[in-house]
Amino acid sequence: MAIVITQMVMEDFNSEKMAYEKAKKRAKEIRGFYYNLMMYCTIIPILITINLVFTPEFYWFWFSMLGWGTGLLCHGMAAFGYNPFLGKNWEEKKINELIEKETRKQNYYHQNIK
Repeated sequence: MAIVITQMVMEDFNSEKMAYEKAKKRAKEIRGFYYNLMMYCTIIPILITINLVFTPEFYWFWFSMLGWGTGLLCHGMAAFGYNPFLGKNWEEKKINELIEKETRKQNYYHQNIK
């Protein structure tokens, strides 16, 4: 009985620890996105000003603005977990699939070694 209770407590502890680590990673990704957004909002106006002052005949700032903006959009989508191409639960399904595959491989390995 004590072993079962100990296992239940350890499982709860592990799941809480995993949830904390996942939330911590997600918060770090979101912070990185906000930093990237802040740099974009600071540097793009500087590039526009430089472009308009020194070479007003050619608007090259669009290349930087659109390129970096596309990267920023993708970064934001990843940070906030929005992925229209792979679905909402794709990452969880893939993780479970890889864990199952690794478990089968280990079971096969252990059965053939004995």
